[in-house]
Amino acid sequence: MVFEKLAEMIANKLDCPIEDITLETKLADLGMDSLDIAELLMDIGDEFNVEIEVSPDLVLVSDLVAKIEELK
Repeated sequence: MVFEKLAEMIANKLDCPIEDITLETKLADLGMDSLDIAELLMDIGDEFNVEIEVSPDLVLVSDLVAKIEELK
């Protein structure tokens, strides 16, 4: 469920097909820059009621999913 909701959020933010987003997709490959990631983290905080700080460890979509699941 976390992945599905996160993929939907990313697709909506970037206006890209949700099918392009997998657990192994790199955020940079989606065209996300540091500002996009920071905004996404704020949206994630609102949606999942967690606080995730910007980190160089957040490379893949699966990194975000793991962090959300860890903090929930």
